[in-house]
Amino acid sequence: MKFFIDTANLNDIKEANDMGILDGVTTNPSLMAKEGITGEQNILDHYMAICNIVDGPVSAEVISTDYEGMVREGEHLASLHKNIVVKIPMIPEGIKAIKYFSGKGIKTNCTLIFSAGQALLAAKAGATYISPFLGRLDDVSTNGLDLIAQIRLIYDNYMFDTQILAASVRHPMHIINCAEIGSDVMTGPLSAIKALAKHPLTDIGLQQFLADHAKGNK
Repeated sequence: MKFFIDTANLNDIKEANDMGILDGVTTNPSLMAKEGITGEQNILDHYMAICNIVDGPVSAEVISTDYEGMVREGEHLASLHKNIVVKIPMIPEGIKAIKYFSGKGIKTNCTLIFSAGQALLAAKAGATYISPFLGRLDDVSTNGLDLIAQIRLIYDNYMFDTQILAASVRHPMHIINCAEIGSDVMTGPLSAIKALAKHPLTDIGLQQFLADHAKGNK
């Protein structure tokens, strides 16, 4: 399973990349605003800064909701860097745009997926990735992992090339569960990724090893 980090924070991206396990980055307008990145040119410059850190897919989201606007924005975003993946919302106009980009060889990430039907449409249109938001489904008392499993079954049935990018990952068990189901990619915060390395028995064992080593050198 590929590991993407869901942030616009350059320090977090650098730290995840330095761990040696980072495969890509996802962003959205909310994450940009959280970092104080506003204004079209500043946002474009920030995408370039991200691409200069990690050598992998970097999802850059369009703001338009009409077909012509999404195509115009998406082509400009894709021209910035070879690693840019155009992030398109799951709406009818977005499906049309994904089909267009697929025909042009431009990679896309269909975002805000909350149902298997939406995932099926995006795959038929040729999306490179689809982003089902499992954490947000959990927030409304719906099991987001069930959706990931349902999409995995459908995609395997028909051998779609579209990759499942589990989004809105909140904690390490989300990551483990997605890996068990067979999600191609997960994207989440640095805290969830780093938490995979933590275990109290590891800490206890290391403390004991170091203590025994210290005793032997007295």
